[in-house]
Amino acid sequence: MASIRQLFGQTSIYGLGSILPRFLNYLLTPLYTYLFTNPADYGINAEVYAYISFLNIIFTYGMETAYFHFVNKSNEPQKIFNNALSLILMTTTFFSLILLLFSNNISKLLNYQNNLFVMWTIGIIATDAIMAIPFAYIRQQQQPLYFSLIKISNVLVNILLNLFFFLVCKKEYDAGHQNLFSSIYSPDIGIGYSFLSNLLSNVFSIVILFPVWKNFHLSIDWKLIKKMLSYALPLLIVGLAGMINETFDRIILKYLLPLEVAQSAQGIYGACYKISILMTIFIQSYRYAAEPFFFRTFKDNDAKKMYALSTEVFIAFGLIIWLGTLVNLPIIQYFIGPSYRIGLKVVPILLTANLCLGIYFNLSFWYKLTGQTQIGAYVTLLGAFITLLINFIFVPKYSYLASAYATLAAYGSMMLVAYFLGQKYFKIDYPYGRIFFNTAIAFLIYFICTQLIHNKNYYQLIAGNLFLIFYIVYLFKKYHYIIQQKN
Repeated sequence: MASIRQLFGQTSIYGLGSILPRFLNYLLTPLYTYLFTNPADYGINAEVYAYISFLNIIFTYGMETAYFHFVNKSNEPQKIFNNALSLILMTTTFFSLILLLFSNNISKLLNYQNNLFVMWTIGIIATDAIMAIPFAYIRQQQQPLYFSLIKISNVLVNILLNLFFFLVCKKEYDAGHQNLFSSIYSPDIGIGYSFLSNLLSNVFSIVILFPVWKNFHLSIDWKLIKKMLSYALPLLIVGLAGMINETFDRIILKYLLPLEVAQSAQGIYGACYKISILMTIFIQSYRYAAEPFFFRTFKDNDAKKMYALSTEVFIAFGLIIWLGTLVNLPIIQYFIGPSYRIGLKVVPILLTANLCLGIYFNLSFWYKLTGQTQIGAYVTLLGAFITLLINFIFVPKYSYLASAYATLAAYGSMMLVAYFLGQKYFKIDYPYGRIFFNTAIAFLIYFICTQLIHNKNYYQLIAGNLFLIFYIVYLFKKYHYIIQQKN
């Protein structure tokens, strides 16, 4: 199907805007973990970004997806854009002012010595929210290159600022030099300069989004807003429950473990979580392309066949990333500092969990297409319940390993429930045989490379990558042929 080629073609372009920035951001992990050798320092970074992910959901409350839903049904797309962005601007201003008003109390509650951490974090959340609808507009207009350009620019500015603060200013300060650069750096802020860098790069992105902003004007049509909120608010519950699954473990470790080890556990777990980043990037890239694509093709005669094939191809690509990361873990581990590698055992668990999450996205998208967003809320709440239950029971004994298994249990359960509900309310005939065969081959290769030749890193790398190459070639030929046949 030409549409499937278009979907994965746009996924690759969105991937450029997600993979390259995320990969460049990923390179900041070695900077932080080698520079801040105490995992407790990096634990602050992991915790703050967990809060950012959580609060981003509250600040945008499902309006991105609501925008896609309504703009595809409207003859006045600019009106939908103006109202969605106007509402986001109003609520973001309100939420931000409330948080800033209580920033000192929040700092004390989180046991942060520097109030600037909280203020810069609020700024990051606010600017992220302000950019949400403009980025949705770019995706809806099918401008993945423009989207990617802005995302890459944002990360490049962020990286340059991180290098400036940590490799220039900190170096001058540590050397005892008295100059402008050394005066900028304060050891009391330390890892907090990563938050300032993010905030400044977001401000830069808002400026270069001007072509999207130039036709915008404040507009509130309460009748339209009511409809959009009615559609979006169940997605807020979905998003919050989803963030509990995705990030709450990095927050809760601080409160379920003894104080003397809690911050270090956060740092170790957060750094090792980064190694599963390629799977997360792929899912995000696919989602950027798939959301407008699924809405656009919903009424096509062969829509369900396209959804089935896109799910199958998604799983195939996901298995390549899963296998490629794991067989190359003996090399990839050096992207984090030595004091963090004790947590590498969580990487296979988290990779598998994130693959389940990606499959869940495919299996559950029908409820957005049919407007039954409350079903997604129930499924995601189930995942959140499993996450919280396992963390509260097992983290005190098994630390972050329990958090990793909680993530896998939550996403795996959501995937299965979404499948059975989908087959009841929006039946799709998936090619089960090919999917299970591809998955079995990937797991067999993983077992051979990591279990039969365990602790022999050199042989694992050679054998694993040879198997991986054959696996990629096999999948490429297979799906190139299938897609050609569908045309």
